[in-house]
Amino acid sequence: MKICQVLKPLVSTNRISGFEHKHLQVVLDGSSKMVAVDAVGAMPGDWVICVGSSAAREAAGSKEYPSDLTIVGIIDNWQPET
Repeated sequence: MKICQVLKPLVSTNRISGFEHKHLQVVLDGSSKMVAVDAVGAMPGDWVICVGSSAAREAAGSKEYPSDLTIVGIIDNWQPET
């Protein structure tokens, strides 16, 4: 699991059929920006818990889902280390 911050939504109008209509978010993990499937409805600025690999596919809805990073929780109260 990783703690990331949601930066902004990512809109993709052309997708493979397996992507369905899931929301995508650009997240920041330290200094790296990544795209995550949003399974919980996170908003920009939220700190979130993300999972990767097969856990990401299952959390997105199916083991066949083409995701390598999925948001599975919104952190209610957490201050990042400075």
